[in-house]
Amino acid sequence: MSRTPGPRAVSRLGAVLAALALALLPAAPAAPAASAAGKPAVALSLQEAAVGTELTATGTGWPARTLVMLLVCGQNMIGGTNSCANADGVAVTVADDGRFTARLPVVAPPKPCPCVVDVTSVNGDQSTVAVPLKITGHPVADLPAESGTARLAMLTGVRLRGGDGVLTWFGAPPSRRFTATVGNLGSAPVKDPVFQLGTAHGVFAPQWEEARWKGTIPPGGKGEVGLDVELPAGAHGDYTVSLKYGETVLATQPWGVARPYGVLLFWGLLLVVVPTALFRLGMAVVDRVRPRPGAPGRHRPTGPAPDPAAGPAPAVTARLPKATPAGTSGTPAPALPWFTPDPPRPREPRPPQTSAPSDHSPTTKGPQ
Repeated sequence: MSRTPGPRAVSRLGAVLAALALALLPAAPAAPAASAAGKPAVALSLQEAAVGTELTATGTGWPARTLVMLLVCGQNMIGGTNSCANADGVAVTVADDGRFTARLPVVAPPKPCPCVVDVTSVNGDQSTVAVPLKITGHPVADLPAESGTARLAMLTGVRLRGGDGVLTWFGAPPSRRFTATVGNLGSAPVKDPVFQLGTAHGVFAPQWEEARWKGTIPPGGKGEVGLDVELPAGAHGDYTVSLKYGETVLATQPWGVARPYGVLLFWGLLLVVVPTALFRLGMAVVDRVRPRPGAPGRHRPTGPAPDPAAGPAPAVTARLPKATPAGTSGTPAPALPWFTPDPPRPREPRPPQTSAPSDHSPTTKGPQ
């Protein structure tokens, strides 16, 4: 007669089976290493895998709601995506907490190992992380020297940043920062490229000047180039700023510069102030050199007007003091007056009176 196991025996059997299942399960993938300063990081569930297997990639610290692309590449991705298995790539969207999990099939890249899993955000801040991966059975070769041609092309983001200040309103040189996003379409990285900035006024040809940008643009990557451009003092009107790399003009941007009205205001005030100052100076000189009342010289009498019936007034002859000969004692001769006195005029005879004076005629009173 068989005995039915009790509840205690059943619970013990369940605990043993659960422990056995946990022991037989594969190890969970290692958590991605913490990234410094919140930089994106990626961890793989397998460090070595054969072609045809599938691995799990876990990412942390990525911008939320961005799309990332995972590719298996050979030769440490030297030469860009030409060394990757592009047809077997996987795209996944990052969660709100900056994490993502993607299952990536292991395929043979077109180039030999050392191989990497390249993870790049398609939008956002264009972050890129390469995680080493050893592919079983795939050939391994030495890394080639980075060679090839660098070919930059304009993408987006062409604009002039900055504004004018008070000094620019008075004729100071206007300046801006020319920014543009360029991509490297070649097979070699571009390090510290030397561009040419050209400024043209109206329909005239641009004047080119070399400008170096500090940075590196990898093959297949892109970067935002920022260069300072400055116009001569007092510049105004329609200008055009051009960016050239090698013999290719990458971008052009119009620039309308306002007229420096502060300079016109300055010249207007100068044309008013200077003549006024000269006029006041001339009047001050005239006031200093003109003769004063009471000074020797000819002046108008200040007494009442002479009576015509009384006859001409006796002439007044100005007598000059005798000059003292040189070398003799005495007071020095006075200074000559501004004007010499008029010569005395001869006294005209009074006409005789032929009739008695009328009642309405003025009477003259002779000497008593």
